[in-house]
Amino acid sequence: MTADSLVVDVSRDWALAREVQKRFMQGLEPDLKTLDYCARCRQMFELGGDCYGFVPLGDQRLALAIGDASGKGLAAALMIANVQSSLRTAALFRADDGAAVLRAVNCQVYASSPSDRYATVFYGVFDSMRRILRYVNAGHNPPLVFRQDGRVDRLEASGAPVGMFADGDFEERIALLHPGDVVVAYTDGVTEALNSAGEEWGVKGLRGAAAGCGAQSAADIVRAIFASMDEFSQGKQSDDATVAVLRVH
Repeated sequence: MTADSLVVDVSRDWALAREVQKRFMQGLEPDLKTLDYCARCRQMFELGGDCYGFVPLGDQRLALAIGDASGKGLAAALMIANVQSSLRTAALFRADDGAAVLRAVNCQVYASSPSDRYATVFYGVFDSMRRILRYVNAGHNPPLVFRQDGRVDRLEASGAPVGMFADGDFEERIALLHPGDVVVAYTDGVTEALNSAGEEWGVKGLRGAAAGCGAQSAADIVRAIFASMDEFSQGKQSDDATVAVLRVH
């Protein structure tokens, strides 16, 4: 095998791995009576350490997950693939018990990853009939809830990142949502976007981009956030960036 053919084979392998990773984040997209939702993951390299997922659970319920593995590149991609597969399996059996889902994921990730590797994960189940979001936040950036009355709530962490400790302790919490409320979940690559002066876009920038978008579709809100972030950073990206939006109606 020549050096040129080896390079071609490696390139094909990376392209295939990227396609597999993208398919992990496509999933099914059922119509829900009271929810519009959308997400986008933009990786810095061919493979990345961010992920999101929407999993239909039946009875007008939808599971949402967003995660961010420590590090970058191939190592982070392998870590987040482990998290994704563990989440999907656990959700099939214990979807309505978010704490149990995250405990199962934590056990799998801790047992199969180096001691210095972990991932932050936000996992929630939205009940479309009652407009209730039951969630567990494993060390992830707190998603923002933009209320119709102008308030902005934060869905704070209720446990450590998965893979960090052998015995993870996770607490499930409940957010009551109302028509017009918008939930924006994101990874730190979004808020840590830098401008030419080295300043971070931050949660303030994200709030400014998403505020007042309640009348728009979830897809339009995702586009608006990325457009505002790119305008601030002049299109330069220093980390994987993922945004997931739930718009209640």
